[in-house]
Amino acid sequence: MATAKKGSKKQATKPGPGNAGRASSAARGDKSVEAFRNALERSLVLSRERLQEAVDDAVKRGRMTQSDANELVSRLVTRGRKQTDDLMKELERLLDQARSEVETRVAPTRRRVERATRRARAAVDPALVEADKLRRRAGVRGSSPISGYEALNATQVKSRLKDLSPADLRKVRTQEKRGKARKGVLDEIEKQLANK
Repeated sequence: MATAKKGSKKQATKPGPGNAGRASSAARGDKSVEAFRNALERSLVLSRERLQEAVDDAVKRGRMTQSDANELVSRLVTRGRKQTDDLMKELERLLDQARSEVETRVAPTRRRVERATRRARAAVDPALVEADKLRRRAGVRGSSPISGYEALNATQVKSRLKDLSPADLRKVRTQEKRGKARKGVLDEIEKQLANK
């Protein structure tokens, strides 16, 4: 004899507006793909040579004239090309639709990640500046006078140049020339070197 626990029923979740939109979008995509698949299944692929062989055989047997055979092959090839073009256009339309739907779904997440990355960099940046100053005071030399150099934008790099010695400025100049070669950064380095 089985006994049911109280409150063990699962409550059905109602689809929210976002879920309904995704479901209808997926259904449209499934129908489009199904239609494309059906069109492919209905199509017949024969090479021009195979068609020509078949009608040439009919000509040899006296069932049609050579000019009728040539005209038939020409019409069949023309129709086949049109059908292929139509199928390719439909495939391109489906791919564009899929790309658009993926971009629409991914865009909000991408924006959130970019904002979070900017906030994280802004939070870490002052600590890196202080770490660089302490490292220079202690006489510790790293591969670059500026920590996290590759991840910094031009404004961040320029703001850190004023604290560097001429030797460190030359290191940064070399690093910049080998990397992104940003004109604004290189100009600021030259300006700082001229003032020291």
